[in-house]
Amino acid sequence: MPTVQILRYPWVARTARRAPKADFFDETFRAMRVLPIDCDFNLHINNGRYLSIMDLGRIDHATRTGWWATFRARGWNPVATGVTIRFRRELRIGARYRLYTKLAGWDERWFFFEQRFERADGSLAARAYVKAAVLDKGRRPVAPREVVAELGADPTSPQLPNGITTWQQIDAG
Repeated sequence: MPTVQILRYPWVARTARRAPKADFFDETFRAMRVLPIDCDFNLHINNGRYLSIMDLGRIDHATRTGWWATFRARGWNPVATGVTIRFRRELRIGARYRLYTKLAGWDERWFFFEQRFERADGSLAARAYVKAAVLDKGRRPVAPREVVAELGADPTSPQLPNGITTWQQIDAG
């Protein structure tokens, strides 16, 4: 993995600690720029790089909402278990954009996040849904209701967006 990419993770975690705190369901964002290392031969973000950049948005969200501190205290580890993404408009080399991240909800087994890439003009570049689990020290899943209760929030999930429920129905079929 290139050094620039390796350094992005601690940089995001450190800057997120100094950013304004966010509530459990707040949407957070990171202002970013397309780096040469993010690009393919067409000089826009490589489709696989979107997933790595989305990790950064979830690190920022988890840090600012207090999730990360709780995970560390409990020895829990969040892991992405599935992603669906739809590309709308390209993000070219050097372009500024914002990556928005929010918790959409959960079911008995998974957490679901929505992440959006918006170009500087506010137009949607890509939207993704991420399915994630939280694992304990023994690498066993922790029920989302338990995680949410530990975070001091209402253990009742909001209604999941249609895009997520459709995705899960297709995934189960």
